[in-house]
Amino acid sequence: MPKDYPDHHDAELVLKLYELRREPLLRESRKTMNAWFPKTVDHFMKIMKPDHPDNAAFRQVSGYWDMAFGMARHGVIHAEFLVENSGEGLWFYARVERFLEELRKTTSPRLFMNAEWVANNTEFGKELMPRYRARLEAMTAAK
Repeated sequence: MPKDYPDHHDAELVLKLYELRREPLLRESRKTMNAWFPKTVDHFMKIMKPDHPDNAAFRQVSGYWDMAFGMARHGVIHAEFLVENSGEGLWFYARVERFLEELRKTTSPRLFMNAEWVANNTEFGKELMPRYRARLEAMTAAK
């Protein structure tokens, strides 16, 4: 059941998620993924192959954000409070969002389901996503 307002339990979870983001391996994976900008579905599919050098980083980062956003979708943590402190997760999601329909047909129909929920069902997500889409469009046009 969604929470009406955040409490100290939500704060503890957000702080724990922040601590996990500071863990060296996750930090390195986040750095790798923050430099990753798939241009096509094929580009995306390559990183999903186990022999791709960035596959482990992709799985770690996508799994981390799916877990965190799943807590919000299921009411474990106050969704708005989490998203206010997790813009990076939506920035990651924005890079794959345009490929979702095709990716779900070829991989899993549940792929990025929790991130999609956060993007479409939280006020902060609805505010951030147009900015991230515009930023991606500008970055893509500049290259």
